[in-house]
Parts: sequence; structure tokens; C-alpha cells
Amino acid sequence: MRAAAAHVRARAAVLSLAILVVFLAVWHVATRQPAAAATVDPAYAALVGNAAASGGKTPFPGPAEVGAQLLRHLGDPFYDRGPNDKGLGIQLGHSIARVLAGFILAALAAIPLGFLIGMSPVVYRAFDPYIQVLKPISPLAWMPLALYTIKDANTSAIFVIFICSVWPMLVNTAFGVGSVRQDWLNVARTLEVSRLRTALQVVLPAAAPTIMTGMRISVGIAWLVIVAAEMLIGGTGIGYFVWNEWNNLSITNILCAIFFIGLIGMLLDTALARIARLVSYKE
Repeated sequence: MRAAAAHVRARAAVLSLAILVVFLAVWHVATRQPAAAATVDPAYAALVGNAAASGGKTPFPGPAEVGAQLLRHLGDPFYDRGPNDKGLGIQLGHSIARVLAGFILAALAAIPLGFLIGMSPVVYRAFDPYIQVLKPISPLAWMPLALYTIKDANTSAIFVIFICSVWPMLVNTAFGVGSVRQDWLNVARTLEVSRLRTALQVVLPAAAPTIMTGMRISVGIAWLVIVAAEMLIGGTGIGYFVWNEWNNLSITNILCAIFFIGLIGMLLDTALARIARLVSYKE
């Protein structure tokens, strides 16, 4: 069994590497063909025409250029040369801090409220209309109100992360708590276990995998939203970095930022997925 699993992992790794090689080869060829220049927007080509003409290259960078720029960013990720020139490490640090702050606040609010909703049909029916109305609202729609009332860009961004993170955790917690087997609750009631002990020792272990799934969904959405939110608030963050590099017409830096956005998102998801597996194993 272990040998078969190792064989599958090895074949998957080879296939994944082959996909990467094909992607890089297609990218390289597409950015080196003269015909590629015709696909560039004329207004953009006029802005970068001098730079493109001097090197005889198309405006869109190839994998070699992006790889070299990635190495430069990794070589000095925390430099600070002024408000509009900070290293990717600093920008990612601001974004991660905002995501974690909003995510933790959302967990502190959503999980207890989800427990209450899941354990009480009356509370569920009372809250359900508000959840159904508020949940579909785009988190960025709250940004103008947050900026108007809070009057601080950083806190407003954290508030938007809180809004987008709270709903998956709230809904999944309520669902997990409401799905606990009724005979377990009946046994606890027969033994005259208090509601608090029942919630902590019976309901929480049973609902933990579902709660972790909600947290995993929330952190993924939060990382998506922070990029757009930082484009609006400006100042610092990976979203602001992308927008600032677009204003500087640095497509290479934009592609580097996109790579790091995907990498950090994968690491956040992987961390919560491992915690979810531990919780499921213990349960």
C-alpha cells in the first residue's frame, strides 16, 4: 500500500513538473514572437514604446525577466526607500497582518454566535433572515462606509476582512453544531451535564471539523479581498504594490507580486488544512 502511494506521488510530481515546463516554454515563445507585439494595446505600446524599441522586445516580460526580478526581490525583500518604494517582504507583511487581525476578530465573533444559532432553533430562525440578507453583500461595498465612520484606512481594511471572514465561519459553525447526533445530546441531558460542559465536551469535538472548514474558506476569501481593499486604501500592502507598479507600467513587478500572492495564499490554506486534519484525526 505504501509503495503504491509513493508511486502515485512520484508520478504526480513528474506530471506537475512537466506541466510547469510546458507552461514556461509556451510563455517564453509567446513573448518572443514578433506577432505578440501586435496584441498589445496601442495606448500601452505608445507609453512603453521607447523601452521596448531599445531592447527589441515585446512589452510583456518573459519568464527569464520575471525570474530575474523575483531573485532581486528575494535578495532584498525588506528595503524601505520611501512611501512608494518598499520591498515585497514589507508589503506582504502589512497584508498578512491585516488579514490575520480581521480573521481572528471574525473567529471570536462568528464561532460563539454560530454555537448559539446551531444549538437553538429559535435563535436560528431569528438570525437567519439577517444572515441571508447580509451574506451576499460584497465586502468591498462596506469600504466607503468604513472609511467614513472609522476614518482610518488600515482599520477600515481590517473591518472589511472581518466582514468577509465572518460569514463562512458563522454558517459552518451553526451547521456543524446543528448536525451533532441527537443521541449524544440525549445522553448528556440524561447524565444532567450542564449546557456549557455539553457544548465544550460533546458539541465542540463533533463540530470541530466543520468549523475548521469554515475557517479555511474564510482565510482564502480574506486573502482575496485584501488585495482589492489595499488597491482602494493605498499606502501599504501587496494590493497597493500591484496598483502602484501598474501606474509605473512595471508588468514584471506585477507578475512577481501575483506569484507571491498565490504562494502566501497556498501557505495559509495549507496551514489550516493541516490543523483541520489534526482536529478530524483526534475527533
